[in-house]
Amino acid sequence: MAAPAAKQEGFHDCRDAWARTIEELAENDPRIVAVVNDSVGSSKLGGFQKKFPDRLINVGIAEQNMVGVGAGLANGGRIPFVSAASCFLTGRALEQVKADIAYAGFNVKLVGQSSGVAYGELGPTHHSIEDFAWLRPLNNITMVVPADSWETAEAVKWAAAHEGPVYIRLSRMPVPDLSVENRKFQPGKAELVRKGTDVTIIACGTMVHLAVQAAAELEAEGISARILNMATITPLDEAAISAAASETGAIVTVEEANIHGGLGGAVAEHTSANLPVPVERMGFPGFVPTGSVEWLFDHFGLTATGIARSARKAIGRKRG
Repeated sequence: MAAPAAKQEGFHDCRDAWARTIEELAENDPRIVAVVNDSVGSSKLGGFQKKFPDRLINVGIAEQNMVGVGAGLANGGRIPFVSAASCFLTGRALEQVKADIAYAGFNVKLVGQSSGVAYGELGPTHHSIEDFAWLRPLNNITMVVPADSWETAEAVKWAAAHEGPVYIRLSRMPVPDLSVENRKFQPGKAELVRKGTDVTIIACGTMVHLAVQAAAELEAEGISARILNMATITPLDEAAISAAASETGAIVTVEEANIHGGLGGAVAEHTSANLPVPVERMGFPGFVPTGSVEWLFDHFGLTATGIARSARKAIGRKRG
């Protein structure tokens, strides 16, 4: 098994890009404020707090109140970035996210930190693998899952300029930057990372670079895999999914989340209603055991080899 990402050269913590970008934006826009739940350190907002001590509000361990404070700030003309561990932001404060942010349509930017299974050994209480399913029905919240540092910075810039609620899902696990020419962050538009004709792998967040590795493994076998970085779950790029279905005839979805109601569910819903093709959904089937991130990924097949295996299965179903 590969060494943990944190020890690999060329890997970056997307939270660093988030922290750097919000500080840069706040320098030029006094409306930008941060709201946290006693998570200045894990949100990497120590630098922001030093530069703008009167623009960081720490409500303590009170996530429902934190979201409500964000809504009030937005109602007063500020641009609040509400930052907390995803498991608590989207779980404990889900009612406030629904009623105070989504239903009200307030201009609040929710930033879910340490998403997926990044907390590893802290177990299911700290895993955030249900957030896609919880937030997808709140379809006026743009849900962004950056794949690398560049996309994280671009997503934060876009969110600050966008009028409306946004959820940005960040991991604490370092990932490499993608190698894609002429990149442009476009919410609702999948990014073509690699062309392919035999199968399409649709991934988001920490899974995208693993999908790229899987495509290289498949290429050695003569299998051409298209890679789509589906950075926005809501709105979903249905045109790209339709093209993948019609042009490659088989799809694999890969997400660091529950396969029920997340990216895989969204893709399966669209294809089953429009262009039925084999869809292999990769992720977590429900509560997952306590263990290191590396062990969990390996156990549930969220590796390049595991993704390649699912791609072969999808192709086999297409031929069968």
